[in-house]
Amino acid sequence: MATAQGAAEVALSTAASPAFYVALILYGISALLFVSAFVEVPRWVGRAAIATMALGFVAHGVDIGWRGVEGVHPGTSVREALGFSSWLIAGGYLFWSLKVRLSVLGAFLAPGTLVILAAARLSPTGEMMPGLSTLGRIHISLATLGVAIFSLASLVALVYLVQERALKNKQFDGVLFNNGTALETLDRLSHRLVLFGFPIFTAAIMLGVIWGAQREIDLTRPEHPLALIAWIAFAVLVVVRTTQGWRGRRAALLTLVGFAGAVLVMAIYFVRRAVL
Repeated sequence: MATAQGAAEVALSTAASPAFYVALILYGISALLFVSAFVEVPRWVGRAAIATMALGFVAHGVDIGWRGVEGVHPGTSVREALGFSSWLIAGGYLFWSLKVRLSVLGAFLAPGTLVILAAARLSPTGEMMPGLSTLGRIHISLATLGVAIFSLASLVALVYLVQERALKNKQFDGVLFNNGTALETLDRLSHRLVLFGFPIFTAAIMLGVIWGAQREIDLTRPEHPLALIAWIAFAVLVVVRTTQGWRGRRAALLTLVGFAGAVLVMAIYFVRRAVL
């Protein structure tokens, strides 16, 4: 019976509701609109891009809810976590776009969200995590949420670096200055996102250590020191911004370093579950 249940979970992991395909199409349209907003088009194109992404976000949420009703938790596997993370990233962008003009960020984020979602669905199924406990599900869910928040922070940091470089090169007539956000606003937004994501990522690591000890997992696997490196990078960033007043370029670069470590951890988990 346990085998039959496991097979059902694997089948559900590969299945997708009609809402998923609606979300995929809407995310694709949104990405095209965001990119086209850099050309000389009416201002409503940017607003239409955000509205289309919002509709895609709702459809994506319906798909996640349907899968939850069918017994597939976002923390069931890394593959499910990837799909969930793309939803969180889109939601985070939509939330902050209500407060700050983020047209440039949308041009990077919308295609990225689309790629992550499509890759999660098209990748090899692999096996479901055997004996995944409640603690394991919470660990994966928190790690997914933390990485999603860091993804937003890193995208903001990347846009900051691009705009700062354009400013130094006196490229004032580019699309970044016609559609961009003030550097101080980007710096402040990235910092707020890191402050929000850091305790979540910290809790995920702590629970992961406890969960790993319960399952007698080898803590010398490459993903574990990488997770620690990512945590240290963000911890240093939080401390130096608070005590030393780090701002701007240095903070943006350190944000990208921490995010790179977090992404490598997710990639290793993903490859191990999908291939091995």
